[in-house]
Amino acid sequence: MDPTSHVPLKPDAFHILLVLLDGPRHGYALLRDIARSTGGQVVLLPGALYRRLQQLLDDGLIEETDDGSPTDSRRRTLGVTPFGRAVAEAEAARLEDLLEAARLRDLVKERAEAKS
Repeated sequence: MDPTSHVPLKPDAFHILLVLLDGPRHGYALLRDIARSTGGQVVLLPGALYRRLQQLLDDGLIEETDDGSPTDSRRRTLGVTPFGRAVAEAEAARLEDLLEAARLRDLVKERAEAKS
């Protein structure tokens, strides 16, 4: 399967993949970590999260994993598949190209390399 056939990703799907690239999570941890990683700018509601997770599962971008901890039968731990990683990489490349186009039009300024 061609990863570029799944891009552009919906923003919430991309945020889910980004968080899961750090390691498997269950739903509540995903909600918390997405909000934390975006400084509170992205807050998903549980219903929207679980619909998107089901779509990502159906598309083979994520899978249920065994994280080795005692499990609560109501919690499913999810991780990114190799194909999901490839799709996330394709989306990141697409966004990088879009950002470069914006920079060429002086819509976005280069960020300082490091802040003191």
